[in-house]
Amino acid sequence: MDRTEVGALVRSAVDGDAAAWKALVEGMSPLVWSVVRAHRLSDADAHEVYQTVWFRFAQHLGRLREPDKAGAWLASTARHECLKVLKGMARLTLTDDPQVLDRASEDRTPEQTLIDSEEAAVEAERIRRLWQEFEALGDRCRKLLRVLMASPPPSYLEVSSALGIAVGSIGPLRQRCLRRLRARMDARGAM
Repeated sequence: MDRTEVGALVRSAVDGDAAAWKALVEGMSPLVWSVVRAHRLSDADAHEVYQTVWFRFAQHLGRLREPDKAGAWLASTARHECLKVLKGMARLTLTDDPQVLDRASEDRTPEQTLIDSEEAAVEAERIRRLWQEFEALGDRCRKLLRVLMASPPPSYLEVSSALGIAVGSIGPLRQRCLRRLRARMDARGAM
């Protein structure tokens, strides 16, 4: 969505136009999701942040001084909300004690609990390495892949508009970026 269209939709939504609000949410959701996903929150925390961002946007809708910059407002708010969640998580005490983590699993054997925790640790390490290699990709690949990870996925037209990439180049560029990521992971034996 271009800024002029966003500004017009914001003004219409302020006037109570439900269709404009729906268009804003549908059009700007990929942006919000890309910011949220970039902070690597759990699914539950990511959805909570997503809802909070839209709630705050609705609260401030009539007070936006520059309605055409609603995308920047949403991205900034999403970033701040993600940082709040991450700061709150820093206060938690981490443990790998199965008795503390899963009191309801009395029927599970200690061996199964150990195997499950080791598998979870291996998976967490694989994911950590994947994000580490992702961050080592070039800026263009990181931006493109983050936007394409949005849920729901944006159209290639939206990606083209947001990143300034020709629509016909998005698929091939995506493939090259994913091949680079795979090669980096294979070189480190991380997959």
